[in-house]
Amino acid sequence: MRASQFRPFPVPRFPHLTLGVALYLTLHLPCGPGWAQENGPAPAPSLRVLPEELAPGVPPAMMMDAWLKRLAFAALDRREAAFEALKTPEDIAAWQEKRRDFFLRQIGGLPERTPLNARTVDRLEYEDYVLEKVIFESQPSFFVTASLYLPKGEGPFPGVLHPTGHSATGKARDLYQQASIVIAKGGCAVLCYDPAGQGERRQFLDGAGQPRFKSTTQEHQLINQGSVLLGSNTARFMIWDSMRGIDYLQSRPEVDPERIGCTGISGGGTNTSYLMALDGRIQAAAPGCYLTGFRHLLTELGPQDAEQNIFGQISFGMDHADYVLMRAPKPTLIMAATQDYFPIAGAWDLFREAKRTYTRLGHPERVDLVEPDTPHGFPTEMRVAAANFFRRWLLNETATVEETPFPVLSEEEIRCTPEGQVLKLEGARSAFDLNADWNRRFAERREALWQPDQQSATLEKVRSLLHLRPFADLPPLNPEAAGNVERDGYRIEKFVIRNGGIRLPALLFVPATPAPDRTPILYLHGQGKHTGAAPGGPIEAWVKKGVTVLAVDLRGMGETEPPGGLKAYDDLLGPDWRDTTLAFLLGHSYVGMRASDILQSVRFLREQLKSPDLQPNLFASGQAAIPALHAAALEPGLFSEITLDGMIRSWTEVVETPETFNQQPNLVHGALRLYDLPDLIATLDGDRLSLTHPVSVTGEPLPD
Repeated sequence: MRASQFRPFPVPRFPHLTLGVALYLTLHLPCGPGWAQENGPAPAPSLRVLPEELAPGVPPAMMMDAWLKRLAFAALDRREAAFEALKTPEDIAAWQEKRRDFFLRQIGGLPERTPLNARTVDRLEYEDYVLEKVIFESQPSFFVTASLYLPKGEGPFPGVLHPTGHSATGKARDLYQQASIVIAKGGCAVLCYDPAGQGERRQFLDGAGQPRFKSTTQEHQLINQGSVLLGSNTARFMIWDSMRGIDYLQSRPEVDPERIGCTGISGGGTNTSYLMALDGRIQAAAPGCYLTGFRHLLTELGPQDAEQNIFGQISFGMDHADYVLMRAPKPTLIMAATQDYFPIAGAWDLFREAKRTYTRLGHPERVDLVEPDTPHGFPTEMRVAAANFFRRWLLNETATVEETPFPVLSEEEIRCTPEGQVLKLEGARSAFDLNADWNRRFAERREALWQPDQQSATLEKVRSLLHLRPFADLPPLNPEAAGNVERDGYRIEKFVIRNGGIRLPALLFVPATPAPDRTPILYLHGQGKHTGAAPGGPIEAWVKKGVTVLAVDLRGMGETEPPGGLKAYDDLLGPDWRDTTLAFLLGHSYVGMRASDILQSVRFLREQLKSPDLQPNLFASGQAAIPALHAAALEPGLFSEITLDGMIRSWTEVVETPETFNQQPNLVHGALRLYDLPDLIATLDGDRLSLTHPVSVTGEPLPD
């Protein structure tokens, strides 16, 4: 864990603050025997506001999980009701078109086709098939490594694309070699390739030229950080690599370009599901160990890898079943394992929807499900089922094949590149490089959008992107008093502030003798409202000078911060990565929701102090800073002085830096098509704004 994550309360420098507030901040630094105890990762009991359970079985740390799931299940109810209304082929066609358009829009569209520059680097002969080692470029200098398995005999053969699952060794994993070979022995050419971040296509190497992360899904998550800001997803890279893989298959004289199939399991099952929904060239598809349904997935497992979560898809009404429905009535084999962690009950629910839809289209025989009683993987039963499925639908053969022993090559024996990594090839570019290029193209558009005559209209577009209600349209507060804490010279009043279905714990520090000429402070700290609240801390320094301070935990912070649990993701994305991912699936950002919390906190402060036009000073640190910037830029009349402490300088740095730290809560899908953080900063009065203790996107302190 980086030291900066738990750095002490910073020593602020506020050159533009009122003299009184600047004096408090510079002279009254954290000190006193109680400060350390009440400024750690959890509040002292006396400063806790929320009860142990907000509802039966829902502690404060699970508030966002429960609330987001309620929204998700309501959206899934609406989708299921809409599905029940599908009665005619015309209804189904409209359903398909609407979801394909949405899908492509949410991943940012597709790149333009460029030369593949394909080359075969080696050829291995076996008794009944040939293995060629192939490299092609799905985008310029974005190299794809693949194994092409060609049956012996007279072609042209059907071609089957095989994207691999989440394996560090990619196409070299024994399961994927075995699946490719049995399908090739069944009479189909098979192109098995390394998805980005796997096998020979690791996108982030360390100083010694080795993969930076053991887990390939960590790479996928980091690619996704910049992709989200560009209005895209890691899935875009994988979908396009697959489409170019089909282009390559169709370019081979041994392959019949009209008979194309696709199969894969786990991450390869995801890739197959996406591709079969979007690419009409795929005549037969067999996705495995992925398809279930969000209702089961969220109940039993939770959101998964970056590319498996398309922004806004649950709210829009695109569930797993729709990947099958979008291609109906083309032949599809759903491969699901009884013991898989992707819930088998969801696969059967999905199959029912698919069977019903295919029946309405007159082809119930074209969709089927195979269920081996196995754990997650690509077992023999699935490999053989896929091979025979392609024989039936691509070769019109009813005779089946069986799996027999065959050689499995080592990672070194099957590799395509001299040193085992495409990034070591001359001129090679990574997914991070391609995203950075894309962002530079958006920069020209952003510059035009923020010209003086466009600024107001662009700010309204930002508001729309965040789904942020205007201050005047916020829901009722309905605050709840939760007790008082008496201290020397002041008291702390505990409140619960409601923002719709969310409860925000708050501490109102009230001086014994409030100073009428002192502006109240709204205090927001990313580590929680208790940070700086102990006797001898900075909040007490303000209060003893007569300043009223409202300290609030924004959703997912302080008392409502989730417990985390998967260290590989917690360390990179933050402990709330599951919640922020679910928010993405619902089409929302934490930035927008937390900005709404900030506006509601101002409203509460105005009501408590009976000052309807109050403009408090705003102090926001760490994870609270970016939401505070948005709140201030979109409601510029709400605050007097604004201090943003410990904030990154720009989202462009997120795109351009392969390894970022704890940035997911502060991402807004598609933001960089419209604005970057400096664009919002430029709208604020520089005399009222202070940016202190900036940090890098890895959490390291930067010079002011």
